Amino acid sequence: MIRFLQRDNRLTKALFVVIIAAASVSMVIYLIPGLSGQGTSSADTFATIYPHWYSRFLSSGETVSQQKVAQLARQQMQQNHYPDNPMIEGLLEQRVGQQLVQQQILLTEADKLGIRATDDDVRQFLRNGPSGQVLFPNGQFIGSDNYARLIADRFNISVKDFEEDVKHDIIVRRLQSLITSGVTVGDQETRDTYRKGNIKIKFDYAVIAADELRKTINPSDGELQGFFQKNAARYASAIPEERKIAYFAFTPNELPGGTPQPSQQEIKQYFTAHQSEYSVPEQARSRHILIKVAAGADAKTDAAAKAKAEGLLKQIQGGANFADLAKKNSDDPGSKDMGGELGFSQRGHMVPEFDNAIFTQKIGESKIVKSQFGYHIVQVEERQTAHTQQLSEVLPTIQATLTRQKAAQAEDSYARALTAEATKNGLEKTASAHHLQVVTTPLVGSQGVISSLPDGSQVLAKAFQAKQGDPAQFASTGEGYAIFQVAAIAPAHAPNFGDFKAHVLEDFRDERLPSLLSQKTKELADKAHSMNDLAKAAKAVGATVKTSDLVGLSGQVPDFGQVGQVAPQLFDLVPGNISGAINAQRTGVVAKILDKQEPSADEIAKNFDQTRDQLLEQRRNDAFSVFMSGVLQDYKKHNRIKLNFKANAPQIPGM
Repeated sequence: MIRFLQRDNRLTKALFVVIIAAASVSMVIYLIPGLSGQGTSSADTFATIYPHWYSRFLSSGETVSQQKVAQLARQQMQQNHYPDNPMIEGLLEQRVGQQLVQQQILLTEADKLGIRATDDDVRQFLRNGPSGQVLFPNGQFIGSDNYARLIADRFNISVKDFEEDVKHDIIVRRLQSLITSGVTVGDQETRDTYRKGNIKIKFDYAVIAADELRKTINPSDGELQGFFQKNAARYASAIPEERKIAYFAFTPNELPGGTPQPSQQEIKQYFTAHQSEYSVPEQARSRHILIKVAAGADAKTDAAAKAKAEGLLKQIQGGANFADLAKKNSDDPGSKDMGGELGFSQRGHMVPEFDNAIFTQKIGESKIVKSQFGYHIVQVEERQTAHTQQLSEVLPTIQATLTRQKAAQAEDSYARALTAEATKNGLEKTASAHHLQVVTTPLVGSQGVISSLPDGSQVLAKAFQAKQGDPAQFASTGEGYAIFQVAAIAPAHAPNFGDFKAHVLEDFRDERLPSLLSQKTKELADKAHSMNDLAKAAKAVGATVKTSDLVGLSGQVPDFGQVGQVAPQLFDLVPGNISGAINAQRTGVVAKILDKQEPSADEIAKNFDQTRDQLLEQRRNDAFSVFMSGVLQDYKKHNRIKLNFKANAPQIPGM
């Protein structure tokens, strides 16, 4: 499906922002360390916020529910396509919870200042705000049923809860406007900001490469031995602990009785329990040819694009091959090579004009539709009504799912039984009884590899938590399980200097390189200034001279990096000036300005309003961040935030 025609992301961003406190987009999101008290909050309470110091004694605080935190965290995982990992979900819950706590604090402060929002404010926001094009296409409301379905599909909440979140967002925005209403930006500051941000320079630069300089650091054996002795504590455990592991393993093919298969009754029960997963929404399969029109194009350009689309439509209606015309004429790079094919799309997933066409046109009919992207020649190829798949349609999928589940359960049960048996009778006797073979690894580190296993990482992780002589354990190998015990332990220890000399040399060079690079770069800069000639100075110290393109602050220069980050001072120099020593991390650099171009007065005037708006927005964000920081500190100081730690595990460091 074509990305720029889809509006899933746009819709989700437009609506999701009001659920997760849109004000957080324009303020610093703080972690809140040191929050007090476990208290007796219910398991569904993530945190309680007390409006006043005495509210704790009256138990009259506002709560943030764990259910909402978990719900929003799951939505973020789906939006960002994160893997289904409990640790990631836990960390996301912490971040979302922090944001909701901050939002509730802001709502509390807004209430003290008399800032409110009405149902009418919510209606106006939904019509005129970022979600207006979705909820009111062409100025017409999509209808209560579609609205409720949209909110339920995207956020799994009711319209009432959604609109309550919108109301909260409006209140926070109004609070932000009140707090930052006095922030201003001067005209001269605006001009200076644009001018400084749009200066471009071209320069010669002499480069001393750290990697090459590193090779020149060649200490004697005596110096290395002295370095080794001086850093004895550093090398005390340089040779990490290693362990020998005795194990036997089995694969799914070695399960007693083979892999269990699901019964027809189990298949039917699974199908019944997962009916919602087999619901197919209304969808349409279509193709198109796009004649693109840029936003803001003049009437002549628009008319030319429309005429081209009409000409292609006549060819299609006259019997021309749609796919061939799409490949030759479509401006949609995602579908043109496939003859304009877009595949199936659900209702509401395309821009409104296109969406309306594919669900109302006759199948096989071609028509021209205009959207924000230009003119589309749309042909509907197939439509499917909403329906639930029959068991026969999904039978192979269910069989495969249940077979995997049963195999996993059988493997786990077998591994547990073998582990108990090995703990009682020993590895050798147990392995022999089940026609398996015990293997003992050579000494291996915790990050090492057990070459005879498909994946030995879990075995190693558990083995390095165990002690020699502990009962047998089991761990997944990626293709079955291994039952193992720690056979021997070689503790971490200091190396012999002779054996570790190469590593000591690398450490010695690492330590000496920064100061040597700084010294050599300063020597280069001093020579360049005294000679007033960068090229001669570079030759004298063995540096390489290169020339940049004409670049701005964000420009990237080879062996230098982003100019505005590495050496913003270059933009203050004039042609002919030579810089001081510049530390570019992996290189030392001295530059000579060749050319400098500043924006004209007309350019500054043309971009004045945009620059001022950007500056004002940044200044307001900074002011609101300061306000938010102060409020948080006050709430923490007076113990007015209480987290329910049972609901909040795992914890973020510092919480």
